[in-house]
Amino acid sequence: MNYYLGIDCGGTFIKAAIFDRHGKMAACVRENVAVISEQAGYAERDMPQLWQKCAAVIRQTMAQSGLLPTAIKAVGISAQGKGAFLLDRQNQPLGRAILSSDQRSLDIVKGWQRQGIPDKLYLLTRQTLWTGHPVSILRWLKEHEPQRYAEIGAVLMSHDYLRFCLTGELHCEETNISESNLYNMQTGRYDPQLAQWLDLQEISDKLPPVIRSNAVAGYVTEQAAALSGLAAGTPVVGGLFDVVSTALCAGLDDERKLNVVLGTWSVVSGITDRIDESQALPFVYGRYAEPQKWIVHEASPTSAGNLEWFLKQWSALSYDEINQRLAELPPATSSVLFVPFLYGSNAGLGMKAGFYGLQAHHRQAHLLQGIYEGVLFSLMHHLERMLQRFPDTQRLRVTGGAVKSAVWMQMLADLSGLTVEIPQIEETGCLGAALMAMQGNGEQCRLALLSEMRIFTPNSAHFDAYRRKYRQYCQLVQALQSLE
Repeated sequence: MNYYLGIDCGGTFIKAAIFDRHGKMAACVRENVAVISEQAGYAERDMPQLWQKCAAVIRQTMAQSGLLPTAIKAVGISAQGKGAFLLDRQNQPLGRAILSSDQRSLDIVKGWQRQGIPDKLYLLTRQTLWTGHPVSILRWLKEHEPQRYAEIGAVLMSHDYLRFCLTGELHCEETNISESNLYNMQTGRYDPQLAQWLDLQEISDKLPPVIRSNAVAGYVTEQAAALSGLAAGTPVVGGLFDVVSTALCAGLDDERKLNVVLGTWSVVSGITDRIDESQALPFVYGRYAEPQKWIVHEASPTSAGNLEWFLKQWSALSYDEINQRLAELPPATSSVLFVPFLYGSNAGLGMKAGFYGLQAHHRQAHLLQGIYEGVLFSLMHHLERMLQRFPDTQRLRVTGGAVKSAVWMQMLADLSGLTVEIPQIEETGCLGAALMAMQGNGEQCRLALLSEMRIFTPNSAHFDAYRRKYRQYCQLVQALQSLE
């Protein structure tokens, strides 16, 4: 039997999992990876430490599986998008990586907005502009750390860096780099004009060649083999932007389904074979893992990370206990509203999180219910926009850590009025990466998804209550915007 290794590098964990050619998981190990935030708005990661943890989870996964290294026929990596993982001219890490949740470039992005730069770029890139984009980070470095900027030898994203550590080869993978604002969506290539418009003209020759998701980018080196337990010479493919990976595993095959990710980020994605020029909203497009297809998505860091923060600070409850307590509360009747902007906002640059509507009779359960609701209300901002692009949507296929909560998933069905389907697939990031590794080795894997869905149907009796509270949330956000 051939086996394939998928690596998933996210905002909180790095994971490695081994799958057979039918998509059945043989072993999986995860480890927390720290986000370094030493001052407001900063989100960084130690690059050498990340590689060491990546090698460690691969090694532990190999040991857990009991397989010989030669059983692994190829490796793929899925990772969070955007941010900047920079190497110097000797291909050594150039300081810490700056992650997509970093907000230090806020003033630069606001300046670009005043100048109309995002609209100018969008015609070529099909991207919006915000603080976590590589171009925003690079421009901040040019202005605030010019020496570091001058030493840049290669601009990478997280899976590009880990692939380089495994193989010694430099590439930028297409599904991720296509959303960098340095890539022309029409031509399918880097466009020096884009860098020129952003006053980043020095960067154009620091961009490694673009590689497809399932193309072999290189082979595991002897040094990487010694650290990871893989066999030297094992092929490593381009890999995937993690949003693309989850869409693949959600089985999006037409425009009647949308994928919702509720993890560190809230993401709504759809798959299309055309860029729709008639749309008034600036939808974000990216290259998909299948030829002549694009992924369209809306996203913000307004998801389950807010719950994790609250639990870390003020609660020792288990997730089962939380869900049990929330199931005992009547839906959408509390006056507690939570704005889930701890790590960024989809309502305005620089907006902050907070509770509103607290009264003396409220208990901790009401605050937790407010967080659950607030995350979904923020998600509805994206979903409502995406339904304009995908008006025939009939169901939401949901992935991410929040799917373990039946209470949360029923809330989503009741609020949206759409059927919610949960693919019964473990570790979609790892599996999507492994699927690309299979393709790189000449194998295909079709996942039997339709028979393995957990389904939540909308309860019409709760729809009006959730919509009423959602309107209150929108009014609160609008009022808070005037404070900025």
